[in-house]
Amino acid sequence: MSKRVGILTAGGDSPGLNAAIRGVGKTIQGHYGMQMIGFLGGFRGLMENRSTRLDGNILSGILTRGGTILGTSRDKPHRMLVDGLMQDMTETIVQNYHRNNLDVLICLGGGGTQKNALHLKQQGLNIITLPKTIDNDVARTDTTFGFDTALGIATEAIDRLHSTAHSHHRIIVVEIMGHRAGWLALGAGIAGGADVILLPEIPYNIDHVAEAIRRRVKHGKPFSIVAVAEGARSLEQAAMIKAAEVRKLNAESKKERKQAKRELKSLEAHHSGIHTVNLSEQLERLTGLESRVTILGHVQRGGAPSAADRLLATRLGSACADLIAAEIYGVMVASEGDRAVAVPLEEVAGQKKLVPLDHPWVISAKRVGTSLGD
Repeated sequence: MSKRVGILTAGGDSPGLNAAIRGVGKTIQGHYGMQMIGFLGGFRGLMENRSTRLDGNILSGILTRGGTILGTSRDKPHRMLVDGLMQDMTETIVQNYHRNNLDVLICLGGGGTQKNALHLKQQGLNIITLPKTIDNDVARTDTTFGFDTALGIATEAIDRLHSTAHSHHRIIVVEIMGHRAGWLALGAGIAGGADVILLPEIPYNIDHVAEAIRRRVKHGKPFSIVAVAEGARSLEQAAMIKAAEVRKLNAESKKERKQAKRELKSLEAHHSGIHTVNLSEQLERLTGLESRVTILGHVQRGGAPSAADRLLATRLGSACADLIAAEIYGVMVASEGDRAVAVPLEEVAGQKKLVPLDHPWVISAKRVGTSLGD
């Protein structure tokens, strides 16, 4: 009998999601003769049993569209707000999986989605995932679809900021997405010629950053571009976060663990937006140059996917259909060079692909004189 495939998109939206849905759907239907239905609004849509049949007409024309035709949410199967209460809806999701006579469920998403997918696999469901996120921080894949598009958007923004920074002899501090991983800020900073790049993986010394800017002024360059990942942290902040992590790890009671967890969450949440403004004010005070902040925000996730993301999403999507035909489940379809490979979800869930300190991008940035604040 023909297999019946379900698909959903979860977490934040990302360019390339529709290209991936199309890649899976066209291969499943046209090449293998299977059926595919999409669940609307992520795991919540599966819990509420809201679905639509994804036939050729719906899949036509979506390759170039940003966002996701299925909609998305950040709901977790085991932690979902229902009737004003946070509830575990895993059992309902399992029931709806079987009610729809699914042979497999495809989950498109980032790190959180990989964990949720593993949770459903452990309930006995056949699951396959595809890696999407503009942060490029999903483990065991060379790259995620969405990253290349966001990289181009952030780079173009830095290009445009150069002219106003130069004209007004200002420091422009541009905040780029990336809470724990600095791939996007690093790549866009190098490609856009930023003078300083600050990453979550490399705690910075504010005095070193200010000195790099003052050194540029001495060499007749009275302006600077500072590309900062939203999760970048100073040496002092990194020490505070590390101490909170140790307190959480060593907590002896449930109350102490909760308190340490709240403290850690508060420290990490301080970084985005407010941290960038504070950084700008510090640099203005230390250098004597006027400083302005630009926060790119969700514009990095919007718009049509790049050619590279369309290609990657289509390639991984068609490979996903091949795995379903071969009845290989419980895996993420990863990019490895020119190949698509199946990686067990256990090796992906809960892992983060961070920027190594010896990564070629880091080395290249330093070689061309870019300050990383260390």
